[in-house]
Amino acid sequence: MKRLTFLLAACATLLTAVPAVPTAQAADAFPSKPITLVVPFPPGGPTDAMARTLAAEMKDRLGQPMIVENRAGAGGNIGAEYVARAEADGHTLMFGTSGPLAINKSLYRKVNYDPVKSFAPVIQVGYLPNILVVNPALPVKNVPELVAYAKANPGKLSYASSGNGASSHLAGVLFNSVAGTDLQHIPYKGTGPALNDLLGNQVSMTFTDILTALPYVKAGKLRALGVATLARSQALPDVPTISEQGYKGYDVSVFFGIVAPAGTPADRVAKLNHAFAEVLNSPKVKQMFASQGLEASADTSPQKLGQFIVAESAKWKDVVKKSGAQLD
Repeated sequence: MKRLTFLLAACATLLTAVPAVPTAQAADAFPSKPITLVVPFPPGGPTDAMARTLAAEMKDRLGQPMIVENRAGAGGNIGAEYVARAEADGHTLMFGTSGPLAINKSLYRKVNYDPVKSFAPVIQVGYLPNILVVNPALPVKNVPELVAYAKANPGKLSYASSGNGASSHLAGVLFNSVAGTDLQHIPYKGTGPALNDLLGNQVSMTFTDILTALPYVKAGKLRALGVATLARSQALPDVPTISEQGYKGYDVSVFFGIVAPAGTPADRVAKLNHAFAEVLNSPKVKQMFASQGLEASADTSPQKLGQFIVAESAKWKDVVKKSGAQLD
C-alpha cells in the first residue's frame, strides 16, 4: 500500500513538472502579431482612407492591431509585388484596387506578379461606379443623344482621362467599342487637371469615379448622363445606367478588394474574411462608405472576389489591347 501511494505521488510530481502540451488551437493562434495592411498608393487618397477606416475597426475583432503601410509606385505594382512575395501566414495583406488586381498585368510591359495566381482572395470591399459626365454646354441630356451627336459630328467630341491606361481612359475605349463612336482621348496627369479642363469646356466629357464627380454634378457644373455600372448608384439614384440606356453589359467601376499572399492557410483567410465582413456590416462603416459613393458587394466570400478578379482581368485585357496603351 505504501509502495502504491509512493508511485502515485511520484506520478503527480512528474505531471506538474512537465509543461502542458499545447492544443492544436493554441499552437496555431492567429493572429499572433500585428497585421500589416499594404496600400499600394500614397497616403491621403480615397483608397488609403478606406483602408485606414477598416484597419481601425479590426483590433477588437482579431485581438491584434492592423497597421496600414503605404508602398506606392508603378500604378500599385510595387505594393502588390511586395505582398505577393510576403510570407503566406495571414499577417501581410493588400488593400488592392482594379489597377493592381485586374488591369496592370495587361497594361505594364513588366509585372512581377499575377493578380490571379499570386494572391489568396480575402474579401471584396465594394466598388466605386464610374460615371459619364459632360460639360453642360454640350447639347445632350442622355447617352443616346450623346451617341447621336457624336456620330453626326465625327471627331469633334473628346473625353479627358487622368492618364493613359487609367480607368477613365479605358472606360472611354470600351464606350467607343460598344457605342460605335470615335470620342477622342485626351490624357492628363491626374484627375484634377482633367476636371479643370472639363469644367472650362476644353474637353467634352469624362468617365470618372462617382466620388470625384458628385460635388460638381450636385452643383450643376457637370451634367451626369449615365452611371457606368449595371446597377444605379445609391449616391445618384435618379441617373440611369449606360447599360439601361441601350448599351447592355457596359460595366466600369473601380473595385476594392483585400488579398493575402497565395498559399495563406484557408482557415486564416476564413477568419480574416469573417472579421472584415463584420466591420463592413457595422452601421458606422456602412454609413461612412455609402456617403463616399461606395457600393457594397452583395457577396463577400473569398470565392466571389477570386471569380471577380478572373473576370475583370480578362475583360480589361481585351480593352487594353484595343486601346493600344502600354506603360513601362
